[in-house]
Amino acid sequence: MANSVDDIKSLIGKKGGVSRPNRFQVIFTPPSVSLLNLNPEVLVGSLVSGSFKVKNLINDPRDISLLCMSAQLPGRQITTADYIAEKQAVPQVQSIIDEDVTLKFMLTNDYYMKILFDNWVSGIVDLDSYRVGYKKDFAVDVVIQQLNQKNIPVYGVRLENAFPTTVSAIELDNSAENSIQELSVTFSYDKYEPEGPVSSTLSALRSAADLVTNLG
Repeated sequence: MANSVDDIKSLIGKKGGVSRPNRFQVIFTPPSVSLLNLNPEVLVGSLVSGSFKVKNLINDPRDISLLCMSAQLPGRQITTADYIAEKQAVPQVQSIIDEDVTLKFMLTNDYYMKILFDNWVSGIVDLDSYRVGYKKDFAVDVVIQQLNQKNIPVYGVRLENAFPTTVSAIELDNSAENSIQELSVTFSYDKYEPEGPVSSTLSALRSAADLVTNLG
C-alpha cells in the first residue's frame, strides 16, 4: 500500500523536519605551528597591501568553520574475504576501512587557509631534511556536525588524530573573473566516532580548550 502525502508530511514533522546539507559546521584547532602567523614574507606583504593587523599574527581557528564551504560525514566499509565451506564460498569479515574526508575552504585575499595548511604540512614533514614529525605533534581531532535549522547539532563525527594528507592545487584562470578561489584539503585519521548532540557539543568544547593549550 502506497503511503499518502499526508503520511509522509506527518512523519517528517514528527522527526523534526528534513535534514539540510548546507546546515553544518567543522571544528578543530590546528597545531601551534599553524596558529602563529610569523612568516616574514607574509608580514611584509600585509604591510605593503595595508591589510596588516596585530590580531592577524595569531590565526583564529573559529574562522575555519566560517570559511569551510563543504565537508563530508565519512563512510565506513567492512572488508571481507571469501571462505570456502564445503561447496559454497562464504564471506568472512576481515577489517574496517574508514574513508578519508575532504574539506573545501573559501580563500580570502590574505590566503589565510592556504598559509595555515602550508604551515601544518611543514610541521608534518620538514621540507629541508624530509624528516617526519611525531604524530602527537601534528594530529588533531576534527569534529564535523550536522545542524538543524536552529544551528543545534543533531549528529556529529569526531575524526581521531586527523591530519592533512593532500592539499589540492589552486586553479588560476583569466576567464573566471566572477569566481571565488577554493582550497580542497583531504584528511586521514585513525578512526571516526559517531556522536550524538550532547557528545558532539562536548567534543567541540574540547577543541576550543585545545586552542588555549596550543597557545600556552
